[in-house]
Amino acid sequence: MCEANDNSGKQQQSRGPIEIQAVAGTTTKRRCESAEAEFISRAISLGFSVLKPWGDSDRYDVVIDHGSGFWRAQVKYTDCYRRSEYRLTLTGCGVTYTKAQVDFVVAYIVPLDMWYIVPIEACAGKSGMHLCPKSRGKAKYERYREAWCLLDCTPQARGCEDIPPVCRCPQLSVRCAVCPVRD
Repeated sequence: MCEANDNSGKQQQSRGPIEIQAVAGTTTKRRCESAEAEFISRAISLGFSVLKPWGDSDRYDVVIDHGSGFWRAQVKYTDCYRRSEYRLTLTGCGVTYTKAQVDFVVAYIVPLDMWYIVPIEACAGKSGMHLCPKSRGKAKYERYREAWCLLDCTPQARGCEDIPPVCRCPQLSVRCAVCPVRD
């Protein structure tokens, strides 16, 4: 037992990131919680520090520490596929999100295990979002698919309403779906 839990201060070898498989229940609330857990796991595995506010009274679900400040993110999920697109609602209690309340809307397409990291400037005031991952980059939000590097940018570095032309975060193992330096 002592060998398995050696907290003596000796340097231990890293075993790699821990993967979490969040299992959703049958209620919408449980599915939302599962998507949040998946987001937290993924963000931490990419090296971000993630904070979870106590309770669910705020308009954001998680806070990401990007080193020189904090981003508020609202995590949404969808498995609603119709007419070659995934749809999700961008409201909380019938009210749309604003820049004063959140910095990013993070959308998770459950069946594809795919993420969209969307700055609020691109979707503020909208009641819904249509995601078209099969459009080969031509759909409105495709530029934000797997855009994890945006969480490491300041608003000035990423541009007010767009992603940067090149990922600003070379240490991340993933690139934006449309990043010119994507592996």
